[in-house]
Amino acid sequence: MSQAFIIDIAKEAFYTVFVVSAPILIVSIVVGLLISIFQAATSISEMTLTFVPKVIAIGIVTILLLPFMMQKLLQFTKNIFDIIPTLK
Repeated sequence: MSQAFIIDIAKEAFYTVFVVSAPILIVSIVVGLLISIFQAATSISEMTLTFVPKVIAIGIVTILLLPFMMQKLLQFTKNIFDIIPTLK
């Protein structure tokens, strides 16, 4: 097991985490930005106004993209299990 092999596995792991978490993070940022603009325009400073829409948006995106996320995670896991017999 060489350093290049370990670096490749780590790179694949980071890429998988990025691909799986990016849609949720992007939606959270967009919803937060829209709510912040709304709060600045209306001078409303209610904390739950930011929290509740983010939770709802993240829940909807997670439900919609769950098959995609599971497919990516299962593919990564399968790749790792396929590599195990080749290790010495």
